[in-house]
Amino acid sequence: MTDKLLNFIDGEWREPSTGKWAPNRNPADARVVLNEAPMSDAADLQLAMDGALRAQKDWARTPAPVRGKILFNAVRLFEKRTEELARALTAEEGKILEESRGEVQKMINLLEFVAGEARRLNGETIPSEIPNTFAYTVRVPIGVVASITPWNFPVAIPVWKAAPAMVAGNAVIHKPANQTPWTAKIIAEVFAEAGIPKGIYNVIYGRGSLLGSCLVNHPHIDGITFTGSTEIGLGINESAARSKKKVQCEMGGKNPVIVMEDADVALAVQAAAKGGFGATGQRCTATSRAIVHRDVYNEFLEGIVEMARTMRPGDGFDPASALGPSVDEGQMNTVLRYIDIGKSEGATLAAGGMRLMDAEREHGYFVAPTVFANVDRKMRVAREEIFGPVMSVLPISSMDEAIDVANDTPFGLSSSIYTRDVNRVFRYVDRVETGMLHVNNPTIGGEAQMPFGGMKQTGIGEREQGKTAVDFSTELKTIYIDYAGSVRGGNLF
Repeated sequence: MTDKLLNFIDGEWREPSTGKWAPNRNPADARVVLNEAPMSDAADLQLAMDGALRAQKDWARTPAPVRGKILFNAVRLFEKRTEELARALTAEEGKILEESRGEVQKMINLLEFVAGEARRLNGETIPSEIPNTFAYTVRVPIGVVASITPWNFPVAIPVWKAAPAMVAGNAVIHKPANQTPWTAKIIAEVFAEAGIPKGIYNVIYGRGSLLGSCLVNHPHIDGITFTGSTEIGLGINESAARSKKKVQCEMGGKNPVIVMEDADVALAVQAAAKGGFGATGQRCTATSRAIVHRDVYNEFLEGIVEMARTMRPGDGFDPASALGPSVDEGQMNTVLRYIDIGKSEGATLAAGGMRLMDAEREHGYFVAPTVFANVDRKMRVAREEIFGPVMSVLPISSMDEAIDVANDTPFGLSSSIYTRDVNRVFRYVDRVETGMLHVNNPTIGGEAQMPFGGMKQTGIGEREQGKTAVDFSTELKTIYIDYAGSVRGGNLF
């Protein structure tokens, strides 16, 4: 009999009011049911909201350094449970164990940084133009934050959303992705053990179409932080605007690596393969386009095709696996559909392009690393997010053309250039329309102390991570104090 997970509401583990659960399957072998997740409804959400509203004001009055100390407690507890969390992540999301361990460590780094921000929740003192007046600003929490998170980084993303909100004095209601409920359970256990008060961190499982809509439209939700598709993110933003909720969305990406003729091509190939095929291409920052100068196009193409053929998809617990499965059948079918689209558009299938159905992998959702050559910038495989191990290789003849092609998508999350020319580096930095830019590095990756986010249809609202992390979940108050008892004169607006 499989374990039935429970909602975490107001400090207690509760069954869903519906009495319904859904199986959580291992994407490497869909016959294996890991556990079952609650299928909750609006009644469960209201219980979480009631608890959050009761707890939030006292939490906001708790000194920020005390809140930070509790998050530091969580850091130490996560360190003790790293392997457990990594193995749960590999089991339910599919990524290889090495990548899962890396994600847990990244989460710990993020949490450690944010916990330290408790002593840096600074406003500003600002000189007043009026004599005997002290002017300053302070940051205050917005209230209750809804966190709607994806399945591709189910450890790092929930924590990098919840921790800044909580350290700033907010309560959080977390709606995890249906494909990754197990990791969400462990995160809730750690926060509770660390000392987060009842009602401040809640986890509600269920269908996104139902619970997401309930969260977005609930009158007592003050902010919504979301990572997922552009279509859903734009819908959240539109709905939330009607009730003046703050919104933070990280959405789609179509991240390019530019490879110029003076590049270290072997290094660029390694980076493109890691960025494009690692984590099964299921990263927001995955390298899905290689924009390559014609002088080195064939050399790069031969290298990336060889990497695609060499990197073995398999069970994430198998040390021989270089990448895992798609997270579920629906995502696998999306990837396969885009492969068919690429072929129908006239792109040359240079590697991969199929589901792997041998005896070891027939019950999983494995797609071979895929390379399309001779891709035109107007093809859908060059413009739309696929979220799988599929790379389009586009030829260009100049730096200006490379920049134009790089910018020719609705998205703007991450990008990279491989070149030895410093002049080209700064032209790239100035002109490429992405929120994160890498030079002689893969498009993937980020550090806890640096802002994370994109431009164009990739991002809405303040950046996540870094010193900007608390901006979304706080508001500014501006204060003027007259300390002379005088009648105010001067500029009165």
